[in-house]
Amino acid sequence: MEVRGVQGTVEFDGEWITITKRTVGQQPREFRLRAADVTGTRLKPATLLFHGYVQFVLPGSAPAVESTGLLSGGRPPHSDPHSLSIPHRSNDGIAMLVHAVESARGV
Repeated sequence: MEVRGVQGTVEFDGEWITITKRTVGQQPREFRLRAADVTGTRLKPATLLFHGYVQFVLPGSAPAVESTGLLSGGRPPHSDPHSLSIPHRSNDGIAMLVHAVESARGV
């Protein structure tokens, strides 16, 4: 299952979560997380005015702090490897992906 985000994608194959981030002028960066290693997920649905985000929390790491300000809309910074901003059209897809990850974790 693959969901398009803002400047990237999130994929889940039943065991591995792959977050691919694209930045203008750079090669795409890929971050792989094993679903069994994830201790929590955070999902903030997007609105028509602001992007939302999905974030995966790993053991020993605190969730990234949401940026404040009008343009960031309360999302983690783009440099956080375990999160991705999502547009409004991806809300349903990302909710299904998060549910699949939670099911794979046994929660």
